Amino acid sequence: MKSLNKIFLIGNVGNTPEIRTLQNEIKVARFSIATTETHKNKEGIKNTETQWHQVLAWNSIATVVEKYIVKGATLHITGKVQYRQYADENEQVHFVTEIIAEEIIMLDKQTQNI
Repeated sequence: MKSLNKIFLIGNVGNTPEIRTLQNEIKVARFSIATTETHKNKEGIKNTETQWHQVLAWNSIATVVEKYIVKGATLHITGKVQYRQYADENEQVHFVTEIIAEEIIMLDKQTQNI
């Protein structure tokens, strides 16, 4: 049986993307995106829940993010979920969940595929 790691998010960029160039001229963009859902509880009161997602974009997608993506932009992101862990200088283990962007569509004003 085959498996699939695929995620689709539509939300708003929460911060100005951080762009870094790594060894061998590999470019990476890191930014957060908020998705919000609204539903009614048993009493009929609307509840709004916002989830924040950390997004990484590599190479050519990172270059486009650097040029065009700004805080507040509405995006449709297709990608995959990545889980990793690392130990800091105090040997404290941290767990990280990230979205690795495979495609980004800008939904503001003019739509452009990345």
